[in-house]
Amino acid sequence: MTERYYLWTVGCQMNKADSEKLAAGFDRMGLKATEHIERADIVVLNTCSVRQHAEDRAYSKLGRVKELKKERPALKVALMGCMVGLKTDDLEKRFPQVDVFARPQQYGGIVELVQGKAEDLGGEFWPTTHAIPDGPCAYVPVVHGCNKFCTYCIVPYRRGREKSRPVDEIVREVAYLTAHGVREVTLLGQTVEAYGHDLAEQPDLGDLMRELSALERLQRIRFLTSYPKDMTPRILEAVAALPKVMECFSLPVQAGSDAVLESMRRGYTKAEYLAKIAEVRTLMPSAGITTDIIVGYPGETEADFEESCDVLRDLRFDKVHVAAYSPRPGTIAFRKMEDDVPAAVKAARLHRVEEIEATISAEINATYLGTIQDVLIEGVRKDQPFGRTRTGKLVHLDVPARVGSLIDVRIDSAGPFSLRGTPADALVLA
Repeated sequence: MTERYYLWTVGCQMNKADSEKLAAGFDRMGLKATEHIERADIVVLNTCSVRQHAEDRAYSKLGRVKELKKERPALKVALMGCMVGLKTDDLEKRFPQVDVFARPQQYGGIVELVQGKAEDLGGEFWPTTHAIPDGPCAYVPVVHGCNKFCTYCIVPYRRGREKSRPVDEIVREVAYLTAHGVREVTLLGQTVEAYGHDLAEQPDLGDLMRELSALERLQRIRFLTSYPKDMTPRILEAVAALPKVMECFSLPVQAGSDAVLESMRRGYTKAEYLAKIAEVRTLMPSAGITTDIIVGYPGETEADFEESCDVLRDLRFDKVHVAAYSPRPGTIAFRKMEDDVPAAVKAARLHRVEEIEATISAEINATYLGTIQDVLIEGVRKDQPFGRTRTGKLVHLDVPARVGSLIDVRIDSAGPFSLRGTPADALVLA
């Protein structure tokens, strides 16, 4: 009987890409996927530890797995992702129902759990194993790990140092994806502009984008997440010059106070960040820019927070991803800093940022009214097609449109979080 696997994923786009790669490996080995954990012979939980909420979801899932393991001792269980660190002793004690603990991209133990050591995976199995995509958009990791060691972040300890994939390997993967219907890829890295620093030829992200732009079936290229000091003028010039690369940036600021930025070990000042945004907008005035910000970081005063609010109002980001600081065991901040901002103050600051964001986002989105935008139709929800503009704006349509099509859409209405429009062809026919 064919074994069935249940693969659960929480966290960032990198985790999603890791899971898709593992699923492709399972499919190659003849396993079948199931959406019902109760029917699985193999359960893999791909976890995230960046936020407490993500860990809590994993703990809840592990509780369910514990009960299933009691009922079926032969059930095979693997825990992977950022909850798994260099030392797994504590995890092994807490979760004896787990058979294998695997760090990100280290699939070998999971494969051996499933089929033993009979097959030599060598260096070819995973580099040439790609999932058949289920839509026109796909995530493609290009550089794993991170060298930055910001004080609040657990990622470098879980995903290791930066390691770039060779250009030709990425091009082969994207060619495979486009042959199976993908029209847009998002190049992923914890700090994506660090791509190529560790390769012998030292290509940069712009070089990779030029190679990918030559693929005929590929229509769009996106990239995230950016880090200000890695975003060189050469890379920005490539984004501006290559028609297939979307003028859409995810550029976290994290704080608007130099005192907080220094404490976070972000590696740049507020003035340097402002200069980078100015550089982007000089080359691409209509670029879409989103950012991340943390409120309630240890030692953040009311004055520090007001500086962050001023940055948001001055720079007018298209979207702001805001989170209240939560201490992550293993990070520098957890070891050396007191979590001294009260929870109620964190919540108030978070809501304040959300209010500023909603107002600015609504004002920016209103400027799209009446314009014609190129929209790639990514899917359908509740009988309504949806897609994104070049600048990353979410657009809903009230009329049918083929998934994977790139169409001109007139924007008819706008809110703080999305736009709504009508295909230009439909306007002509009307």
